[in-house]
Amino acid sequence: MKKVIIYTDGACSGNPGPGGWGTILMYEDNKKEISGGEKETTNNIMEITAVIEGLKLLKYPCEVEIYSDSAYVVNAFNQNWIANWKKNGWKNSKKEDVKNRELWEKLEELIKPHEVTFIKVKGHSDNEFNNRCDELARVAIKQL
Repeated sequence: MKKVIIYTDGACSGNPGPGGWGTILMYEDNKKEISGGEKETTNNIMEITAVIEGLKLLKYPCEVEIYSDSAYVVNAFNQNWIANWKKNGWKNSKKEDVKNRELWEKLEELIKPHEVTFIKVKGHSDNEFNNRCDELARVAIKQL
């Protein structure tokens, strides 16, 4: 299996408000940067979208490491939140409907063919790729 590294970040100017996402895919010596945005969105939607857009570019089953500064995204998988939400009829621990369900379902579908590991990184720190994703997301907001 090919090993791919994906860095992601989402940003919002106001929450909700104009938002952007940035993603970097790395395979061997190749690096691809993608980004986009929406005029009215939330930070969490942009964080999930960044991961979705990165995974959409994979053409074959891969071993994937996804690096994100979003505890929301990382914990949904590493702490089995999604499995619990599904078991509880897409209700969270407060018995409320899970926000962004359609994005979580899409993300879960995109993960299926791959061996995915989610890794939490500290945001706005010294991680060059996380910082670059943040920059891509902020540029995307300005371009709206």
